[in-house]
Amino acid sequence: MKCVIIDDEPLAVELLEDFVRKVDSLELVSTFNNAIDAVSFINQNSIDLIFLDIQMPHFSGIDFLNTIEKKPLIIFTTAYSDYAVEGFNLGAVDYLVKPIPFHRFLKSVVRAQQVLNPATAIQAISENTTAPELEQDFMFVRAEYENVKMNFSDILFIEGLKDYVKIYTTDNKFTLTLISLIKLENLLFSKGFSRIHRSYIINIKHVKSIQKNKVLISDKRIPISESYKNAFFERINL
Repeated sequence: MKCVIIDDEPLAVELLEDFVRKVDSLELVSTFNNAIDAVSFINQNSIDLIFLDIQMPHFSGIDFLNTIEKKPLIIFTTAYSDYAVEGFNLGAVDYLVKPIPFHRFLKSVVRAQQVLNPATAIQAISENTTAPELEQDFMFVRAEYENVKMNFSDILFIEGLKDYVKIYTTDNKFTLTLISLIKLENLLFSKGFSRIHRSYIINIKHVKSIQKNKVLISDKRIPISESYKNAFFERINL
């Protein structure tokens, strides 16, 4: 399926690009950081599927759908679950709430393939498709001139610093490594970690207490941002 990503958040685009590369049945044709620029492209090109953010400044995903002449399959992506009903009423194949785990993305792709070509839906995800999840309970990260083994259970939380991250561990130390926070979020979601802020991923097992807008891990109070709060609270059944 030829697909396009439309999202005004660079990190969200980066994550979706990474996901698309892992699925052999998807071909990423283009990305746009606003829906206005995408209108003429969609009208002039044959596209099967659009990953479309709903909330974008000046021209929303819904405005976009009402403007384009050709209507490919749509999978909505948004940080807010409030638009789910409206999204399905507009004929969306699926509705993904950020932060998006890979297994949920994959499920949406299968749904789209079933709509586009039911006969080959089972083959949509090839045997070569690789999920960003590891079976083992550790990972290796590059720190200075060596690869350091880090047990997931020893990680307290991770702080993003532009292209680098600080990984804080139970021995009251941290490791600085060159990797994006969004890639770690993807890797660690199934290991009991949760993104609660643009700059923080936490290990849920090490949370001592939760306030309205903060969690306490060790002696560090870490903020919970509004854009991640609902997904985090749902995950821990609050």
